[in-house]
Amino acid sequence: MKRKTLVLPAVIGLLTPVLAACGGSDGGDGGGDAIVVGTTDKFTVSKEAPAPLDPAYAYDVGTWNILRHSVQTLMAQPRGEGEPEPDAAESCRFTDSGNERYACTLREGLAFANGDPVTAEDVKFSFDRALEIEADSGVYGLLSTVDLVEAKGEREVIFHLNTPDATLPFKLSTPVASIVNPDNYEKNALRDGIEVDGSGPYTLKAEVSGGELVKIVFTKNPHYKGIFEPKNDKVELRAFDDAEVMGAALESGDIQVMTRSMTPDQINKLANSTGSIDLTETSGLEIRYLGFNTDAESVKTTAVRQAMAQLIDRGRLVSEVYGTQATPLFSLIPAGVTGHSNSFFNTYGEPDRNKAEELLTEAGITTPVKLTLHYTTDHYGAATKQEFEELQKQLNDSGLFDVDIKGIPWATFRPAEMKGEYDVYGMGWFPDFPDADSYTAPFLDEDNMLGSPYNNKDIRKTLIPESRRAADRLNAAEAFNKIQDIVAEDVPVLPLWQGKQYLASRDGITGAEWAINSSAVLQLWELGRGVTG
Repeated sequence: MKRKTLVLPAVIGLLTPVLAACGGSDGGDGGGDAIVVGTTDKFTVSKEAPAPLDPAYAYDVGTWNILRHSVQTLMAQPRGEGEPEPDAAESCRFTDSGNERYACTLREGLAFANGDPVTAEDVKFSFDRALEIEADSGVYGLLSTVDLVEAKGEREVIFHLNTPDATLPFKLSTPVASIVNPDNYEKNALRDGIEVDGSGPYTLKAEVSGGELVKIVFTKNPHYKGIFEPKNDKVELRAFDDAEVMGAALESGDIQVMTRSMTPDQINKLANSTGSIDLTETSGLEIRYLGFNTDAESVKTTAVRQAMAQLIDRGRLVSEVYGTQATPLFSLIPAGVTGHSNSFFNTYGEPDRNKAEELLTEAGITTPVKLTLHYTTDHYGAATKQEFEELQKQLNDSGLFDVDIKGIPWATFRPAEMKGEYDVYGMGWFPDFPDADSYTAPFLDEDNMLGSPYNNKDIRKTLIPESRRAADRLNAAEAFNKIQDIVAEDVPVLPLWQGKQYLASRDGITGAEWAINSSAVLQLWELGRGVTG
């Protein structure tokens, strides 16, 4: 027997979760009254990243998923991924026709988890802090259009912008916009370790071993006032070293839910299962790409990057490694997001060795070009190594490149990438919010999250600002199309594929179809316990 549950989001109709498979046996309780969720995400406190869960520093999907449950933002993405709605705020709106002044009123009686009242001054403190610290993760770049935050009385906050920004409501729903208690966070310094305090749906208690987070227990926050209604009193997020061990824990009932990252083989097996585990699938907004240090000697000549774009066979890469779980991507902006175009396909067409050779010859490049492709071993799933072996094979088989590959743990990989230590590197991206701005500005604007030296003045000074002026995002499509065409020509990044999102749950767990969205955002408050059958 198969069962499927379809949920229609408020926007981006392409992104519909599907619940497949069927159960017939009891689910294990795996932790008393807590619903236990497994993940292979790594959360490490290190010299390079001493404050991984500080909202002013955190900037990856794993840490953001923790923060979304324990801290609160003025706005939040609702179930179904529609327009952001007030969460810590009672109301928010632009107060001018030019989208340069945005006012929010806090909910009455809003409090941190310890009972302290949340005031407009706390909101101002939180934003000023993120902007002043300027953490090297680059997350403060999301607030680049904020010029001044004004607190008026106990409950009113006004954002004065330095340029029109219709995407600000989305940005106010991201964890960098979290409201923190000044009693627990210094204004000019990050909060080291893994402690988090806020006014979100849950409180957080973490267990750490050897500098790595082992598990987090989220307990329902009785002081929370917002748009979410937790269906459980407690959730435990448990970290696993690899997907196979995590899968075994799900099979045995030690955990009730399994999230990222599963292997392609695991997903295929669960999709065809008729046992006690259900698989939720949603068309996703995750992308993978190659990034380039455009100042590095080996790839600073545009023709080298163009030749790689001309050679790589995305269709073969996806079919060899991910199968139906991903689709080839020919732009930074994925399909399903307003403004998407197939700019790389329009520029390069099908993979063609002869055209790649012509590009290198015309630029006076001696072949084979020696390169090392760097990837992270423990952040995007076990299939990443196979993906880079396939990329290596494709490039080397052309005879135009001599490519090595090197895998590095995320805790080392990410700081080194930001410092420009890798000429070519593989990264993934989960959007900060479901808008094309989140696939362009973080890569191409000043203070971008890659630390990339690539600087196109038309993109930074004209096209990104122009796109943000459009309150109707359809009207921003022309600017985004121009950005994508420039990226395809200059190749500061090389898009590879767009992936679906998956979550597996034991029979008897309810809400799984809402517990993960297309951006890989976990919404653990949706999980509950039902009747097995």
